[in-house]
Amino acid sequence: MSNNRIQVTELPPRILLDLYTDCNLKCPMCVVHGDPDSPQLKGMLKKSMTLANAKKILDEAMAAKPAIGPTLWSEPLMSKDILIHLKSMKMRDMNISMNTNGLLMNKKMAQAMIDIGVDSITFSVDAMTPEVLEKVRGISNLEKIKNNIFQLMALRGEKSFPRIGVSFTKQPANQHQEQAFVEYWVKEVEFVRIGQLFENGAFPDIHVDKSKRKPCPELYSTMAIHTDGDVSICCLDGFKDHIVGNVLQDGVAGVWNGAELNKIRSYHEQGQWDKVPFCQSCDRWSSSDYVEEIKDGLLIRKSNEYTFYNDLEKMENWRKNCRHEAKS
Repeated sequence: MSNNRIQVTELPPRILLDLYTDCNLKCPMCVVHGDPDSPQLKGMLKKSMTLANAKKILDEAMAAKPAIGPTLWSEPLMSKDILIHLKSMKMRDMNISMNTNGLLMNKKMAQAMIDIGVDSITFSVDAMTPEVLEKVRGISNLEKIKNNIFQLMALRGEKSFPRIGVSFTKQPANQHQEQAFVEYWVKEVEFVRIGQLFENGAFPDIHVDKSKRKPCPELYSTMAIHTDGDVSICCLDGFKDHIVGNVLQDGVAGVWNGAELNKIRSYHEQGQWDKVPFCQSCDRWSSSDYVEEIKDGLLIRKSNEYTFYNDLEKMENWRKNCRHEAKS
């Protein structure tokens, strides 16, 4: 074990809990659902986490009051039990931050999000025109997504939560619309998130000084749990290429402080990246370092992977433990 061992909390500060593996879109950029014919996907598709298993996990994790995301790579609103799961999380005083493509955010669902007290909702929009949306997400119904966002905002009214934002993942088909996207949406929502594309195990457009590489903070902050209780090395491991344990068998604390995950942490701490193939070419380690500036009424928080634009006049519902709305 390295002398530079980083202290690990007893329970994970943040949990991503996959409740149902399916999506109503097949975005080409998506690691999991981008190829509907993937044999790996077929083995995972339409698998649900039972209410009993979810409760077991939440009961153990609640002592840490973790931030929680109710999905990994799928669309959370496709789970038939999503509202029960969300209520269960809030009953345990967990901070819920979720990503959605917005297509299923009808009036009834939107009102439920408000009534339950979901803390943050990020809508994946990714385009300014139907033509570009078709290229990046495989649909052209941009107006439906926008209408559902504005409907949620109208229903929320003067209430503080959920905090509402939109996201844009940069790629060749849409990058020419980035500036227009930011300029339009910062006037409408609380925050705008611009993210880099992740593909083939790396972020191709991130350029960092490899000599400054450090242990990836994700290994000390986030647990990614799949519907069967398996825990991936991190949230980017959508197909469970590297499983570090199963929380239904060994418990949340047992996996979080278990031999497999600690071995991976030790390799990171010793700079032995080649011993963790999944991490070898990944630059997620650099995305936890943010720089901030205030410009034109915006708090801009930028890392190598993400840039957040926060409207300073809409910051009353911003919480630092909601920062995981920046991640998948």
